[in-house]
Amino acid sequence: MEFAFASELWLWPGDAGWHFVSLPEDIADEISDRYDGRKRGFGSLKVQVRCGTSQWDTSIFPDTKRGTYVLPVKKQVRNREGLADGDVMDIHLSVVED
Repeated sequence: MEFAFASELWLWPGDAGWHFVSLPEDIADEISDRYDGRKRGFGSLKVQVRCGTSQWDTSIFPDTKRGTYVLPVKKQVRNREGLADGDVMDIHLSVVED
């Protein structure tokens, strides 16, 4: 099942330099309901992501503070797509079913 959404790119607070987008809550709820039994370490789920011309495999992670999942966006992807903090990304995401 593929999910499509737009979300703002943001920097994780602290020194790590990790960048994320937050999934819309309705999509996060649907993913949680559908794939609850397949969660891995830290509650993560394997996903395939497409944004612009970039496609990559990663995981989404639950963020209880935000009440959703967060999706890490690699520096390589940000550079290739010309993305910076605060930019809105058009995301196509599929949960990988093992």
